[in-house]
Amino acid sequence: MDILKSILLYVIPFLIVIGVVITIHEMGHFFAAKALGTKIDRFAIGFGRSIAQWTDKDGVEWRIGWMPIGGYVRFAGDDNAASIPDAEDLDAMRRQLISEGRGAEIDRYFHFKPLWQRAIIVAAGPVSNFLLAIVVFATLLMGFGEPLTRPRIDTVAASSPGAAAGFKPGDLIVAMDGAPVESFDQIMNKVILSSDTPIAFRVRRGGAEQDIIATPRRGPVPDKLGRVQQLGKLGLGHVNQPGDITMRRYNLPEAVVGGGKRVVKTIQQTVHYVSRLFVGRESADQLAGPLGMAQLSGDLAKHAANVSPDAGTFVINGLLLIFELIGVISVGIGFMNLLPVPVLDGGHLLFYGYEAITRRPLAAKVQAAGYRVGLALVLGLMLFATWNDLQRLRVFNLFGRLFS
Repeated sequence: MDILKSILLYVIPFLIVIGVVITIHEMGHFFAAKALGTKIDRFAIGFGRSIAQWTDKDGVEWRIGWMPIGGYVRFAGDDNAASIPDAEDLDAMRRQLISEGRGAEIDRYFHFKPLWQRAIIVAAGPVSNFLLAIVVFATLLMGFGEPLTRPRIDTVAASSPGAAAGFKPGDLIVAMDGAPVESFDQIMNKVILSSDTPIAFRVRRGGAEQDIIATPRRGPVPDKLGRVQQLGKLGLGHVNQPGDITMRRYNLPEAVVGGGKRVVKTIQQTVHYVSRLFVGRESADQLAGPLGMAQLSGDLAKHAANVSPDAGTFVINGLLLIFELIGVISVGIGFMNLLPVPVLDGGHLLFYGYEAITRRPLAAKVQAAGYRVGLALVLGLMLFATWNDLQRLRVFNLFGRLFS
């Protein structure tokens, strides 16, 4: 029974989220290629042995693998390991097509497409992820609105950075680093990723405004699911009172703009975290891999179960939480794929930049070396994130107890 419960709460939500995000990403490549007249051999969702496959009227083989955690689009002639052949490979491919009597198909092969078309096809995957996120966030904003909590300080922990900076209960924060503040959540989102970095606050107190400079200090911060992480904190708290929470309503155009702004904000926060990670101001233990995403999906499902009075409400709340998680993960997948690392879409775009400048593809040996380095980087990051997941899930403590 516990296994069935774990599958329902952790595995299924995770597979739904990853399946939707990856499928939309690959569909972006697919439809861009189709629109530009590119010959496509295969569209695959999942890896491993296929559980279903068929060929459509255009000759595209559709395949569904038994492991639904990835996917790919294979274009005709896409046999080079780095997916970008050099000039000699292109000449050999052209001669082979002509010798086989398929010279008329040359213009449909991906690698013979103009550079700008290839760049559009490659970029269409991450762009589709961003568009998916905008649709998700816009739908939530239009259907439910956005809760805004009055940015009032009700508690200041003794000996905390907030107390040392001069915050007092009753202070109303109106701006941070020159940007207007509309909600207490906005303050917390800024603080948790600003440990050891001063923040300039504009505070309204007793009808007058004054400036306060406060520096968050790293410490245990619980999230809304009860999980504790080491993040920046000031020791400031808010206690909801009647009228503190208002709902901002959105019409369709406003919701689309709001969804776009949330995508941009999520990317900015990601870049901010990564940049602080490189200079040692953030801990790398916040990076999560597949196990961490599965745990988050399960925690959200459990949270939905805890706040739902009946099965019908649980299904609705669970779907809404999964829907929002799809938007967040989709932004992350889109951003990661645009990184200039060979084997990712951003690496292909980097090679295309070289080709645009030099008027010829990068040498096959250099591409292959770049591919291997890029693959090592990606696999290394995945292994590190998975290690974090195992540490977070206390798997090693469990093994220790088993053998002690």
